[in-house]
Amino acid sequence: MGYSEEKFREALEGKKIPTLVLDNKWHKLFKKMGTTDDIIRLEGELTNLLKRQGKINTDIKGLKKLKSDLMDGIVNNMGDSDDAAGKKAADLKIAENKRLIDEANEKIDAYGDELLELPKQIDEVNRSLMVKSMALCYEKLSANTDEIEEIADWIHNIRIELKKNIIRKQEKEYYNAELYSFMHDIFGPVVMDLFDMRYEPKLRTSGENNENDTDSRSDEGAGS
Repeated sequence: MGYSEEKFREALEGKKIPTLVLDNKWHKLFKKMGTTDDIIRLEGELTNLLKRQGKINTDIKGLKKLKSDLMDGIVNNMGDSDDAAGKKAADLKIAENKRLIDEANEKIDAYGDELLELPKQIDEVNRSLMVKSMALCYEKLSANTDEIEEIADWIHNIRIELKKNIIRKQEKEYYNAELYSFMHDIFGPVVMDLFDMRYEPKLRTSGENNENDTDSRSDEGAGS
């Protein structure tokens, strides 16, 4: 059965999936299996988005801390001096702090808008990475399955051939045993010893026993 990345994407629709670059199992899988240019590209893109998200959150915390310090400065400078010069300096400090607070608020608002978009971007890239990962896994599984089936067929055929050869071997051994026994009975052991037998059938023993019995009886008759 074929596959398409669109089918994988449809299968992931509405499902919460882990952030792959943060999953150690995902890294182990592709370290063992290998990867593709698309996966490397998406992995880098996803990593950068996550870094950006982390940096923005850190920067927002820093800006909020700055705002708090600036507000404390404003409060501390209110009515801090009765003379005109001191009051002017305090007013300038308060005005500067307010300006900095406004700048901080603008940055926080801009970061807030970006933070609203980042999770969507992260999810989109993460899903694309998941689809590419699934496609590669399917490709590897399919290729391995083809090889497994080829090997299984080879083993099956070898087993059949092995069984056939075992039967042929047994038949030929039995044939040799019968032939050897027949020749031994006709020609006797002296003639049979002239044959260069790489494999002597086990049935030779019964023939030798018969011959030995005959020789023994002959010796006994001569002794009488």
